[in-house]
Amino acid sequence: MACLYYLCAMGKLILVPTPIGNLGDMTFRAVELLKTADLILAEDTRNTGRLLKHFEIDTKMRSYHAHNEHRSLEGSLEVIRQNSNTCLVSDAGTPGISDPGFLLARECIADGIEVECLPGPTALIPALVQSGLPCDRFYFEGFLPQKKGRQTRLEYISKLDQTVVLYESPHRIAKAIGQLMDHFGPDRPAAIVREISKLHEESMRGTLSELNEQLEDRKLKGEIVVVVGPLIIKKKKVDYSEMP
Repeated sequence: MACLYYLCAMGKLILVPTPIGNLGDMTFRAVELLKTADLILAEDTRNTGRLLKHFEIDTKMRSYHAHNEHRSLEGSLEVIRQNSNTCLVSDAGTPGISDPGFLLARECIADGIEVECLPGPTALIPALVQSGLPCDRFYFEGFLPQKKGRQTRLEYISKLDQTVVLYESPHRIAKAIGQLMDHFGPDRPAAIVREISKLHEESMRGTLSELNEQLEDRKLKGEIVVVVGPLIIKKKKVDYSEMP
């Protein structure tokens, strides 16, 4: 009853995280909201269609992906303005985290439309926690620029005194680890976590140079998260005997 009352209130945008691997990670609340929504905005209607079929959800869908995000903003806002309850989903994970969603959320807020995001799956937090590296403070970089600005970003994050979390593609991971070695140093502790919540989930841990060696004879597949330990800034000891 709580969820039904929730959706009878004034229309709003609800960002709904979807599983990044195991469908069992889908929450009961997410399923209920998707079932009772007026419209689902989907990054890829084919992928989302399979998810909806699995959970017996027949809510109508509309495409909202990175390629049409700017063009479809006004149309999507108009749908939400009409007292409809609109859910936004990406192919996997939480909308807005390296997926479409930020622009729509920002425009809704500017337009006075309520925006809510359900807690749920995202790759960066499980990878960070299971890396064994400090997770009390961390910096999320997401995907590094592929070309222009990449070296500048690497130089910046290499000097941070907190754990750094990055996303990387399988065909660029070996090159990325090499570049991280150049900027962070070969002895910086790190981890590669891939295929989180899927059948072939794997965690590789060690220094950047050790991870580089492990990658020499391997070709990784799937979604990859790289976690790099913080720069340890050693504080100079004060010699009180030399003080006046």
